[in-house]
Amino acid sequence: MKTIEIKRVDYNAPPQAQALVALLKVYALDPLGGGEALPSSVGDALCVELAKYPHASSFIAWTTGADREQPIGLINCFETLSTFKAKPLINIHDIVVHPDFRGRGIGKALIEHVQAVAIQRGCCKLTLEVLSNNRAAMGLYRHLGFAPYELDSQHGQALFFQKWL
Repeated sequence: MKTIEIKRVDYNAPPQAQALVALLKVYALDPLGGGEALPSSVGDALCVELAKYPHASSFIAWTTGADREQPIGLINCFETLSTFKAKPLINIHDIVVHPDFRGRGIGKALIEHVQAVAIQRGCCKLTLEVLSNNRAAMGLYRHLGFAPYELDSQHGQALFFQKWL
């Protein structure tokens, strides 16, 4: 594989926005991403909406070569505040690696890049969600130092809930 370069996405730059949406479409079609096509209305609006959030950041992993760049991985993040630490934290909302490039360290490189950004910003932690049957992702996350969230083992681990509106 050619070299990999990770770049922050400028949501207002059409080629970067198109690459972000293309990778997210790949993720949406994957069974672990829901297994359904991303609606075109979402793809059309996504980067416009992300640009409205000053604490949103996305990074794309590109293969670089003499002839062209190709987007091969994406990580979408949101910075927020830990109320128990009174410090910022970064939540990793999406991690996407194009199927043709899985198993080559792209996900690891994206997470390590975001970790460096978080340290630079003075964040106290990184958070993310993962499906309980996504063993490959969980193995990577544990390898990188992530662990299930709990305040006290007597009270159990935190669970992620949602309610559609």
